[in-house]
Amino acid sequence: MSDDIAALIADVDEERTLAAVRSALDDGTDPLALVEALRNGMSTVGNRFEAREYFLPDLILSSDIFNQAVAIIGPSLKGDGGPARGSVVIGTAQGDIHDIGKNIVATMLNCAGYDVYDLGVDVAPQAFVTKAKETGAGLVAVSGLLTLAFESMKATVDAFEEAGLRDSVKMIIGGGPVNEKVLEFCGADAYGKDPSEAVRLAENFLRADLIAP
Repeated sequence: MSDDIAALIADVDEERTLAAVRSALDDGTDPLALVEALRNGMSTVGNRFEAREYFLPDLILSSDIFNQAVAIIGPSLKGDGGPARGSVVIGTAQGDIHDIGKNIVATMLNCAGYDVYDLGVDVAPQAFVTKAKETGAGLVAVSGLLTLAFESMKATVDAFEEAGLRDSVKMIIGGGPVNEKVLEFCGADAYGKDPSEAVRLAENFLRADLIAP
């Protein structure tokens, strides 16, 4: 069923994607697995867009289908109403307005039980610092699809250093062109190769933070 859902959203088939999500939930499929299937389908959409098989309207419609599907899945992910697993501040680096990848990461983190504070796109370094102070977030995630965002990512890490928060806040970066060299340049703690990796990093960092003396 998960493969079917990934294929349906990859084909930008709104009606059948949403119907398949509802059916899978009724059959008891793990809600988080459904979000991952949708994410895989969106990855295919992105690849087809880059290959010029899809165009901007396809990208926009697929994103809307994703959001509708997550809204359907959402009530099944609320759990027992227990405490959140931690807080995450997320946003796209200053100078970059791409948000599809960032939105998927934010959604998956929220689905995984974290309090997520999404600052949107083109976010100044100090805005990340301010929100982290306000919320007490233990993790900050900075996204960027353009290479020009690398300087902003570094500036964001530096801003936390200047604010005296670098030792108490873990920082991860992500986006298509991000790799080990970019990580080293920016000085963040880790980078996520994809949204699933970002969730795993959040789990590792915030679990360590919760059990620290």
